Amino acid sequence: MAHPHEHDDVPAPLGPPGPVVGTEWLAEHLGDPRLVLVDASSTLNRTDEAIPGALLLDLDGPFADPSSGLPHTMPPAGRLTAAARALGISRTSTVVAYDGKGLFAAARVWWMLRAAGFERVAVLDGGLPAWTAEGRPAGPHADPPAEPGDVELVPREGFFVGADDVARALEDPGAAVLDARSAGRFAGTEPEPRPGLRPGHMPGAVSLPYTELQRPDGRLLPPALLRERVAAAAPEGRRIVTTCGSGLTACVLALGAHLAGREDVAVYDGSWSEWGRPGPRPVEGPA
Repeated sequence: MAHPHEHDDVPAPLGPPGPVVGTEWLAEHLGDPRLVLVDASSTLNRTDEAIPGALLLDLDGPFADPSSGLPHTMPPAGRLTAAARALGISRTSTVVAYDGKGLFAAARVWWMLRAAGFERVAVLDGGLPAWTAEGRPAGPHADPPAEPGDVELVPREGFFVGADDVARALEDPGAAVLDARSAGRFAGTEPEPRPGLRPGHMPGAVSLPYTELQRPDGRLLPPALLRERVAAAAPEGRRIVTTCGSGLTACVLALGAHLAGREDVAVYDGSWSEWGRPGPRPVEGPA
């Protein structure tokens, strides 16, 4: 039997107020040992400038599955756990993720950790641009801690789906497949950034560019507007599958849907990087 005072020196976990935190909340808690702040900027948007104390979280490195043949797919439990521990993430940590574009890749960290059973994770609304626009300090990234964390991450069913699940969802009147890419890429009139992919979209998918869930400054729309935008693309009662170019901004749609009160949401991990390859999967291209 534990002594009544045995755990008195263990601090209570720091709970974020929701899946999204503002710059004021973060400024107030910077330096708290329970907080692990990560810069999840994709290689497209990465800079040397960081919020003080931020660690670089590489969604193309340890937080990806190199054996998948696709960009930044969800790694197996052991690799994900090791990557998180190397950043000092423990069972009692609170993780806040941000990125250099405002909101582009950070939602991927939120989704991955929740998919692996870790709920104390949030996204910084507006990311680094919102932070620096307020004149807040920035500097180099912090070095990973000498002492690894002790978190145990075990992927749960239903958060990520594969191409066959998406094909079934496209045929299911009770489901909606939402594509986060730009309207031009959806239509096939803008080139895909990755070579070798077919232009266009999945027949039956609905275009909802991830930028349509954001204000011009990169912050998310207020909940009432999020509900409106999400419901216009996926009427209430339908389960939602989100997709994009490579599984990053699909997580922005998943975050928006979650904030809009939609719980039956999954992310297609392979996204267009898989579906758009030459092969048997149907594609609706430019007229």
